[in-house]
Amino acid sequence: MASCDWQSHGQGPDLVLIHGWGMNSAVWSLILPYLTAHYRVHCVDLPGFGYSAAQPGLTLKELAQVLLKESPAHATWIGWSLGGLVATQVAQVAPQRVTGLVTIASSPKFVAEPGWRGIKPGVLSDFSRQLERDFSLTVERFMALQAMGSPTARKDVKALKDAVFSRPAPDPRALADGLTMLADTDLRQGCGAITVPWLRMYGRLDGLVPVSVADAVLKLAPDSYCEVLTHSAHAPFVTEPEAVVDTLNTFLGNHLPEA
Repeated sequence: MASCDWQSHGQGPDLVLIHGWGMNSAVWSLILPYLTAHYRVHCVDLPGFGYSAAQPGLTLKELAQVLLKESPAHATWIGWSLGGLVATQVAQVAPQRVTGLVTIASSPKFVAEPGWRGIKPGVLSDFSRQLERDFSLTVERFMALQAMGSPTARKDVKALKDAVFSRPAPDPRALADGLTMLADTDLRQGCGAITVPWLRMYGRLDGLVPVSVADAVLKLAPDSYCEVLTHSAHAPFVTEPEAVVDTLNTFLGNHLPEA
């Protein structure tokens, strides 16, 4: 099993940061300086993104095992969007390794169905078809979609582009595998069994993970904690980095004594 590229910064309790689809760990650059003064932060490029070599065909469970193989023995796992699915999977299969779970603009099931808000299935199908024609343009379009609705959308898209394009382009196979995960994954059944402290952050203006998902997940995991970022769309840590860090620090301080 091939390894991923990890970059570690700072000192203190361990945090693992997992980026979203089409991105890489450089997206965390805006909040990293706030975190490294208090925590040991481990940023990973998922397989096929950034500096990590592609490992085609990985399922979500296999991807979780790849990260667990190289991650700290005990850490708070923080995942954005698709990364939130990965972090949730880790918390479900290896709770002894997880001191806390933080999901940002994420959902246990991304695709909408009757009674569940989410991405329309046709949107992901369109992205799959576009990937075959022009994957760079498809990733750029996805960035614009993530920032849509934010009052600072243009600045947010630029920050995402600067981060993503500072590293090698994502592997088209990894992009396709990621879309399959987003389309097919449903972790709702296991949410109530998550025993570690769980913070869920949402953007009020998010068009990909509607804010109504917050209440729906609360019914599945009534012991979890929720924060809605008022001015954010799908990338709260880009739009409101200080608010995200303040929320994170409060959560870690209240629920993780070692933090």
